[in-house]
Amino acid sequence: MSSSRIFDLVIFDWDGTLFDSTALITRCIQAACVDLGVAMPTDAQASYVIGMGLVEALQHAAPGLPRERYPELGARYRHHYVARQHELMFFDGTLAMLEALKARGHLLAVATGKSRRGLDDALKTSALRGIFDATRTADETASKPDPRMLFELMDELQMAPERTLMIGDTTHDLQLALNAGVASVGVSYGAHEHGTFEAFPTRHVAHSMADLHDWLVRHG
Repeated sequence: MSSSRIFDLVIFDWDGTLFDSTALITRCIQAACVDLGVAMPTDAQASYVIGMGLVEALQHAAPGLPRERYPELGARYRHHYVARQHELMFFDGTLAMLEALKARGHLLAVATGKSRRGLDDALKTSALRGIFDATRTADETASKPDPRMLFELMDELQMAPERTLMIGDTTHDLQLALNAGVASVGVSYGAHEHGTFEAFPTRHVAHSMADLHDWLVRHG
């Protein structure tokens, strides 16, 4: 890898970072709770759990639901999400940014709270299969912010922490990076308010995809 770059491996969260899915996920969590007759979380409560693994997310979104009903809540969430996932798209400029990073020789990876099936479906429908060098999902390793997800990606791609950058839209992503000992960039256009990022040593907070692309060109 080139010594002129600060980071050789750039790892992205998916929902709310590359994919404009925050609002839909929030609505599907709320709809699933209504289906089961539990209190509907607010927009802020539902969006907070984005980035977690599905079970962890639903535990937070519906804390009064008995554990034995978690699979039922998860099934209702998936029902609503699958019915509307065709509405989703990348943030404007995402593909151009990823292609620019590939052209510079960066390795690209995804670390997401989605399931393997969910990520593979998204990669398939977005015609992005092959642009990422490695991916990890919450159902095949530990959920964020446990650092195992990043450790596995760095091990697979033979990359040191100091040459790795994690980019995400939630405090779960930034805590994940901190726990793994890698640098991070937050994006404010996703699930969490950018004021919550102040507790983390981020290199930058990007307020748009264009801002993120520009920062990566100059500092990545």
